[in-house]
Amino acid sequence: MKNPFFVALISYLIGNFSSAYILGKRFENKDIRKFGSGNAGATNALRVFGKKVGLFAFILDVFKGILAVYIGGLLLGDRGKLIAGVLVVLGHNWPIFLRFKGGKGIATSLGVVVSLHWPTAIICIGIGVLVIIITRYVSLGSIVAAGLVPIIGIVANRPFNKDFFITTLILAILAICRHKDNIKRLINGEEFKLGERI
Repeated sequence: MKNPFFVALISYLIGNFSSAYILGKRFENKDIRKFGSGNAGATNALRVFGKKVGLFAFILDVFKGILAVYIGGLLLGDRGKLIAGVLVVLGHNWPIFLRFKGGKGIATSLGVVVSLHWPTAIICIGIGVLVIIITRYVSLGSIVAAGLVPIIGIVANRPFNKDFFITTLILAILAICRHKDNIKRLINGEEFKLGERI
């Protein structure tokens, strides 16, 4: 079905699969949105529920980004991949089934970028991990990595692909906007560090 709206819809619905929420309910009988930062994402799941649930949520969130891009490509080629990449992150961040209270889209965006151009993803992952190791702030590593994706993509994804650049720029803006509270806490020295449990 070569219909951009259908690709957008199915991708958004895939994004609605909230791993942190579902795993929290299944294994801890808790709504992740009522604990920690209130964010239904892998990082908050790590802080609230521990390493196993956090890691599993992260893997599932990455996978749904990969899955959406794959389906988008099957249905609509390269254009479908880009549409799917943005909409699956929107679905993760603002899921209709959770009253639009979702995650911040980092893991899902990672799955999208891996699918679109894995060298760009690997470089940004490396930079993000390095920032996290040095500072112990997952949010800072996520913000830096996400912000660098469109810039690194200009260099790594040759020849220059305007559609890829616009797509990753949108994902970067979404990621940074979703981290506005983290940015405030980082500035005030109140941000949680890696390994701190809530």
